Amino acid sequence: MSAASIATAAYLVAALLFIFCLAGLSKHETARQGWTYGVAGMAVALAATIGLTVHDSSVRGTTVLILVAALVVGGAVGLWRARVVQMTGMPELIALLHSFVGLAAVLVGWASYIEVERNGLGDFTGSLLRIHHAEVFIGIFIGAVTLTGSVVANLKLSARIKSAPLVLPGKNVLNLAALVAFAVLTIVFVTHPSLWSIVAVTAVALLFGWHLVASIGGGDMPVVVSMLNSYSGWAAAAGGFLLGNDLLIVTGALVGSSGAYLSYIMCKAMNRSFFSVISGGFGIEAPSGGASGAEGEHRETFAEETAELLTRASRVVIAPGYGMAVAQAQYPVAELTRLLRERGVEVRFGIHPVAGRLPGHMNVLLAEAKVPYDIVLEMDEINDDFADTDVVLVIGANDTVNPSAADDPGSPIAGMPVLRVWEAAQVVVFKRSMASGYAGVQNPLFFRENTAMLFGDAKAGVDEIVGALAANRPAPVPA
Repeated sequence: MSAASIATAAYLVAALLFIFCLAGLSKHETARQGWTYGVAGMAVALAATIGLTVHDSSVRGTTVLILVAALVVGGAVGLWRARVVQMTGMPELIALLHSFVGLAAVLVGWASYIEVERNGLGDFTGSLLRIHHAEVFIGIFIGAVTLTGSVVANLKLSARIKSAPLVLPGKNVLNLAALVAFAVLTIVFVTHPSLWSIVAVTAVALLFGWHLVASIGGGDMPVVVSMLNSYSGWAAAAGGFLLGNDLLIVTGALVGSSGAYLSYIMCKAMNRSFFSVISGGFGIEAPSGGASGAEGEHRETFAEETAELLTRASRVVIAPGYGMAVAQAQYPVAELTRLLRERGVEVRFGIHPVAGRLPGHMNVLLAEAKVPYDIVLEMDEINDDFADTDVVLVIGANDTVNPSAADDPGSPIAGMPVLRVWEAAQVVVFKRSMASGYAGVQNPLFFRENTAMLFGDAKAGVDEIVGALAANRPAPVPA
């Protein structure tokens, strides 16, 4: 069997492993297994690529050394970043990794065009040549948009630039003009290819990607990161067409389609228009509504009172948000859960699709703290149970539990699906202050009669409650 045939078979195995990876990652119970499939698939793909390169008689030894060196350096950097990154920093790291995929797509497009031109067009003639030129142009455009868009997303998420949206005069017209310029340049390049056309489309795409994401507020970056994930997948697929690599095409299509579907889920969860996102209109500021101002007087509570409230409860739901991740409160929350369950209290978690900066963020944090999978429920699974709940602990969440989304048609977040925590008998909100959330609107939940505010660091607050419960621990309830 030839080296090419072996590589093709290996690519097929890798593609199947990547599909199993996505299937495993769809549920947190099987996420670790899915991760294993993904790592195995990438290892098979890299081994096949290196083996195919080594057996290619036209490839020089220095090329193989460069390939291996790139693999070692890239793997070392990846391991280092994975070890040092905090869970709260994962979204910006993902955005940065997307930028590398975009850069690779741009470089592959440029190299493919130069190689074909240098070799006197090779096997590319007639309509096939025009198709190749279109692939080059589209791949460069998608890659360049992904590159600068991902860099801006990283800078906004890491607070290195202002998270407020950039609003230039006629910004929608600018976006439309960039797309028209891309269409015109594509026609020009396919009919009369030249290096200047590639330079022009690269510049247009880089500026377009920057402006597209800069025009979107920091609170909407989760959806942007998801869409950039989709763009990076399509950029990789375009590179696969240019390189004649079936695995890149399949993998790119998997990433592109799954990223787009994830973006659709997030848009639905945030009451955003999916088509507005992909068309660049996502950054339009929502009008202010009735929920933007103060709603009344809030009631403050303390850890000891909350512990006493929990001891009298039969059913408790915990609704975590990004504030829990920032405070790294998942471990004391897991200990609180264990203590309450020992007392016979039914404890469950309600997870909003965008509770963190990325879907699944809260699930990963809770799994990391050894919270049982079976008590971690999605919003649709638990929303109908709040009316029968004694106490809800809202830890670091804001917009995802805002009743304005359901009650106030004039609110900027009207129509956004939220956790209906206010239907419970008692609600305790862990928060540092009365500041508004990402949406920039006040939360009427804070002023309801059945709500009490526990101010301060979430980790410290939960630790105090755990200490109060542990000091008065009863005998464990028999199984």
